[in-house]
Amino acid sequence: MLALTIWCLSLSIVDIAERRLPNVLTVPGALAVVGYGSALGQVRAAVVGGSILAVAYLLLHVMAPHSLGAGDVKLAVGLGAAAALGGPDCWVLAALLAPIGTAAAGVIVLIRRGDEGRRAGIAHGPSMCAATLVALCSYG
Repeated sequence: MLALTIWCLSLSIVDIAERRLPNVLTVPGALAVVGYGSALGQVRAAVVGGSILAVAYLLLHVMAPHSLGAGDVKLAVGLGAAAALGGPDCWVLAALLAPIGTAAAGVIVLIRRGDEGRRAGIAHGPSMCAATLVALCSYG
């Protein structure tokens, strides 16, 4: 859990500062999570959980490219795998909390910045990370 938290903090800091999630962080993290699942004897759960969330994010990215980036799609692999290791309820909670968190952040920015807030993009990676950590603490 500590390694996952450190990974999530690193990703969130970069996403907020640079508005991107680099492959150098997303790909090794996803591989580490799947490897951890394998060590637990739950590689299938990790792969299925990561794949389903990544496909959902990929569809959103293809349909509305400005809504979320390719980095979010790649991050979904690792976070979906991590949440799946906590069980189906954990995975569902993480998947639902992420967009709720980003929407809440958007409303706060809109309220605080007015019209300027309408043009401000909100990084989705931090909400994805926070949602996964909250779900794992709740179910994991």
